[in-house]
Amino acid sequence: MQDLKNYPQVFYGFLLDYGGRLVGAILILLIGFWIIKRLTGFINSQMVSHNVDPSLRPFLRNILDITLKILLVIAVISQLGMEMTSIFAVLGSIGLAIGLALQGSLSNFAGGVLILALKPFRVGDNIEAQGVIGRVYLINIMHTVIKTADNKTIFIPNGPLANSTIVNMDMEVNRRADLRFLIQYGNDVALAKKLIQILIDQDNRILSDPPPQVVTENLETGVAIHVRVWAPREHLGNITNDLQDQVRTAFEQENISIAWRHTEGATRK
Repeated sequence: MQDLKNYPQVFYGFLLDYGGRLVGAILILLIGFWIIKRLTGFINSQMVSHNVDPSLRPFLRNILDITLKILLVIAVISQLGMEMTSIFAVLGSIGLAIGLALQGSLSNFAGGVLILALKPFRVGDNIEAQGVIGRVYLINIMHTVIKTADNKTIFIPNGPLANSTIVNMDMEVNRRADLRFLIQYGNDVALAKKLIQILIDQDNRILSDPPPQVVTENLETGVAIHVRVWAPREHLGNITNDLQDQVRTAFEQENISIAWRHTEGATRK
């Protein structure tokens, strides 16, 4: 019973010794989170105003946010009276355990750093990687977000992405469209080539340098007419579709039979 009577005194003694530290730690935590939120928002607005690469902005903002929160937690623990050497020893042990448990995540983090440093693509680029074709929507710490043409959202881990073959369809200003028309033997090949060349000359979106090519190849099933034209990448898809329709119409008017049509390198948008 005597021990029970001493509990209030012990409790009050604890409050006197640690109550101030506890209140201070809570205040530091609350104020710290408020400051971090405002600071990261300010840094992000400064990056936007100074035209920092959109690929870098979310990555740098997240790194800053995580770093500041780690420092805040250390400050709170220090306010509670724990020795810093003990804190760093515990954090080191925790960090080692987390590192071993999250090797895949660390690989993705390293991949994100490589992607942002080497810049094989940027936000807004059309790419093909990991069996996916689409536009880069966001480059995050751990993964890259791709939006496909049919509006699917795909998350690709940065580790495998950084170590895979990446086809960037928007890195160059101009690209080439390759089309192939297979006409049956017995048709006027010279006329077919002339009709295609007229259509190319009439399209001012097609570049004259490098010059367009219209060449033939004899196959078992017919004569293949290879058409290679260069154009600004933003027009390439429309040019390909238009040429297909225009050539088909022109051939039908001249009674030229198309056995097969093939396009390459222009339809990926």
